[in-house]
Amino acid sequence: MAWWYWILLGLALAAIELATPGGFFFIFFAAGAIVVGLLELAGLLVTDWVQWAWFSVMSLVSMAFFRKPLLERLRGTERPDAVDSLVGEIAVAASLIPAGQHGRAELRGSTWSARNVADGTISAGERCRVVSVRGLELDIRPDRGH
Repeated sequence: MAWWYWILLGLALAAIELATPGGFFFIFFAAGAIVVGLLELAGLLVTDWVQWAWFSVMSLVSMAFFRKPLLERLRGTERPDAVDSLVGEIAVAASLIPAGQHGRAELRGSTWSARNVADGTISAGERCRVVSVRGLELDIRPDRGH
């Protein structure tokens, strides 16, 4: 196969990778095709079966070795759940919340459903510490250390 067919195949596979959501499959085949095209251009791969063998092996081996680290690196830049970052924050009870009961608390300018996980009652306007987040509900206890 002519070297420029391999380059075109590699560019087409790279375009498919860009057009499809995540996964990183086509990019390794694109790289394999471009490398085979360059090796063919240099005169190192003469017969078609050798070119196809190199393409197959290079694509699969590169996918086996580089796909997982690439995905981990890209996922490492994702922002952690913003809700999970609420643990340890200070909220203010919007109403009286008896022990083990549900009520409302204000945090970061929003009103949240809250559950008093302490043994005592939380008064309206009292500062509370968020101890956990369950869905859209905060588990709070009084912050009497301040």
